[in-house]
Amino acid sequence: MKLYGSPTSPYVRKARVLISEKKLPVEFINEDPWPADSKIPSRNPLGKVPALEIEPGNYLFESPLVVHYLDHVDGKTLTPKDAGGYWQTQWWQAIGNGILDAAVTRVLETRRPEDKQMPEKIEREEARIHRAADVAEARFRGGPYLVGSRFTLADLVFGVAMQYVDFRFAHDWRSKCPKLAEWHEGIVERRSFQETVPPGFTPPA
Repeated sequence: MKLYGSPTSPYVRKARVLISEKKLPVEFINEDPWPADSKIPSRNPLGKVPALEIEPGNYLFESPLVVHYLDHVDGKTLTPKDAGGYWQTQWWQAIGNGILDAAVTRVLETRRPEDKQMPEKIEREEARIHRAADVAEARFRGGPYLVGSRFTLADLVFGVAMQYVDFRFAHDWRSKCPKLAEWHEGIVERRSFQETVPPGFTPPA
């Protein structure tokens, strides 16, 4: 299998962390979707990354589907099998993906020419991130993992999301979310996170 995408994309990083965690035989190929001559549209008609080639000419795209496939491809899923754990993990993935979407939207808006930026849009996306982090902090009971007693996709997706916030919207979310801050400190020390740190990112001290 081959995974195509940018090393700075948090959507690609979710797949890369999972590949590392499971030691899957997947080759990562750095490919930028933005240039006019990018080959990504030939792999994903939506023109986005990640794109996962599961066999020659056969691609999966959209990060939730790519992650779901990689989670099940070897029969050793990181998703709890009990109903309670399963739906808790889905909840954490949903809020993590929502934070990613808000952070990415904010980044793209700040990259527009200054006279064309919409401050209200930037503020709205920042508010979404703050609200989501507050709700997650209130829900989390504390401990090394978000759900149960082992690393799951909840930790993976939410961990990637909060580190992307550190990367592209650095602010002190930790003082308001001490339980998540302690959890996150442990999660990002995992080899899978260390191996996939985005280029140019310096983790906060």
